Amino acid sequence: MSLPAEFHELAKRVNNWGRWGEADERGTLNLITDAVVREAVAAVRSGRRIPLALPLRHGGVQSGFIPGRIDPLHTMVQINQEMFGPGTVATSDDTVTMGLQAATHWDALTHASHGGRIYNGRPADTITAHAGAQFSSIAAVEHVVSRGVLLDVARARGVDRLAGDHAITPEDLDAAEEFGGVRVRAGDVVLVRTGQVQVVLAGDRHAYGYPSPGLSVRTPEWFHARDVAAVANDTLTFEIIPPEIEGLWLPVHALHLVEMGMLQGQNWDLEALSTACAEESRYAFLLTAAPEPFTGATGSPVAPVAVL
Repeated sequence: MSLPAEFHELAKRVNNWGRWGEADERGTLNLITDAVVREAVAAVRSGRRIPLALPLRHGGVQSGFIPGRIDPLHTMVQINQEMFGPGTVATSDDTVTMGLQAATHWDALTHASHGGRIYNGRPADTITAHAGAQFSSIAAVEHVVSRGVLLDVARARGVDRLAGDHAITPEDLDAAEEFGGVRVRAGDVVLVRTGQVQVVLAGDRHAYGYPSPGLSVRTPEWFHARDVAAVANDTLTFEIIPPEIEGLWLPVHALHLVEMGMLQGQNWDLEALSTACAEESRYAFLLTAAPEPFTGATGSPVAPVAVL
C-alpha cells in the first residue's frame, strides 16, 4: 500500500530538511554540541562501564527474516605464520564476511527512503551498487559521544519484557522518564528497553524477530519535540512488528531516518544496563557509540559503552 495521508502529516511535523543547511549529512547529531558533551562527562559518578553490544558471531541474531543480512562468517587466513623466516615472531590474521547491520548497529540516514528521497531531500538514486551511499553514509557520522538516557519501558510497566504486540507510545516514554527520575533533553541519545533481547540471548532467533514490541508511529513527534540526537533499542526491527497500521511497514524508520535525519540503533543489549541503572537509581550516563567508518555504507556495527 502507498503511504497514507496520516504518515505524510506526521512527516511534515517532524521534518528537519534544511535545518542545518542544504549540505548537511549528519542530521540530529548536530544537536550534540561541545556543551552537551561536557554535561555528559559530568554525569559520570562511579566510573562503572557497561558494554551494550551483542557478540559478533556465526549463529547470532539473524534468522533470514531480513534478506541478505547475514551473521558474521569468520575465517582464519593465517595461523602462527612466521612471515620473516623460521624462529621469527609469528602472527595470526582473520577475515570476516557479514551484514553491517547483523548485530548491534546504527542505521545510517540512507538506510531508508520514501518517495524517491533520502534525508535532506536528496534523491534516493544517489545510492548505487558500486559506490553505495554518496551522501549521509555511516562514514559521515564520525563520532557519537553524548549523554545517554535509558528509558526502561519494561521496568516502568512492571514487567521483565514487553509483550510481542506492545507498541511503545509517547505515554510509555513519559512513564519511563518518571520511573527513572530523568528528563530527556536536547542532544541526548535515548536507549529504549523492551526486554525483547532476552529472547535471542536465550537462543530463539526466530521468536526474537517476530512478533516484536517496538516504537509506535506516534513516538517520532516525542523525540522531535525533545531534540533527541539518536535512538536505539533492544529489538531486531526497532519499531513494532507486525506493524500497528495494517500494511504500513517501517514508517518509524522513514520518519526518523528520512524526515528527521536521526540515527536508529537496533539489537542493543540493555539488560546489564537496566540492572546497573536500577542499582544506582539513576538513568543518565556518558555514552560512547562510534560506528565503524565504512565509506558509502548504510549502516555499521557498533560496540557502545555506557559509563555510569
